Formats: sequence, structure tokens, C-alpha cells
Amino acid sequence: MAKTVVGPMEFLPETLQSLSSPGLLLVSRDGRGRPNAMTIGWGSIGIYWGLPIFIVPVRRSRYTYRCIEKTEDFTVNVLPRRLADVAAFCGTVSGRDHDKFKDADLTAAPSLRVKSPIVEECVLHYECRLVHKNDLNPKTLPGGIRRSAYRRPDYHRFFFGEILAVRAEPNLRRRI
Repeated sequence: MAKTVVGPMEFLPETLQSLSSPGLLLVSRDGRGRPNAMTIGWGSIGIYWGLPIFIVPVRRSRYTYRCIEKTEDFTVNVLPRRLADVAAFCGTVSGRDHDKFKDADLTAAPSLRVKSPIVEECVLHYECRLVHKNDLNPKTLPGGIRRSAYRRPDYHRFFFGEILAVRAEPNLRRRI
């Protein structure tokens, strides 16, 4: 279905709902240009420095971490309800060992403004250019959060991506 360009905040409630369940697909490319998708359940959209920003936390151990560090861009993609199982799959296998696009029968399609692709089967896409990154300081976290979210010292780096383009399917509210 043809997608239209929309404003960065137009589908914020739908994006945040999908973030909590089933998750969103964070897509980047590795050094060879191969796309990689990782499911995220944490993230934030807001205005920082007068710019629309999507913040995605990625642990240093994740393959996606190195991809974003190299390409300095990413896309965030909202799955239709019928593909919720893809979120589970992309959250349990590593792009180091699997071609998730091939294994999950996903199509990497060109973005309008960044090098990382979108997932064609998704209903909403955020194209983001890295403008800042910040490492979590575990010493400042309350003990309960540190114990529940970080059983090992594998802390997140927060990637701040300026939202350069957003595309949506016209009927996305019925599909998520």
C-alpha cells in the first residue's frame, strides 16, 4: 500500500502503544550494507534542541549497537498487528548470526532521507539521523532499576536520532 509523508508527532500515541507491545523494529545496516532489525520495547520521542528526536537505547553487546555507531542513522518501524510474531523473533536472535530480513520474510526498502532501510511490511516508519549519543551512568540509577534491568553490567547507550522523515499507511490505525 502506498505510504504518505506525515508529521513526526502525528501518530505518537500509536507508536508508544506499539512500543510497549509488541515492540518496534529498530533497523540499521552493518559495515557491508546488510540490513539488521532489532526489536525495541524502550524508547522515547520528543523535542530536543528544537528538533523532533527519537531516542533509542541499545546495549553495547547488541549487534545493532555497532551498526548504528558505523552508519550514524537508523529507522524505527511500527509493525501491523498480524506481524507481532516478527517482533518476538527479531528480539530473540542476533543479526551477527542470522539474516533477520530473510528469516522473517521481511523486505528492506529504501528510506527517503537516511541510508538505513525501512521495513516495507510495517505501517509506520521514522527515518532518523544520529545527532547525539549518551551512555547510561549506572551509579545514578535507583538500586531497584539497576537490579531488575541490569543483572549484568551491559548498560545502554542512548542514540538520539533527529526524525528527518515519517511515512505512514493511510489505514494504519486499523492495522495496529
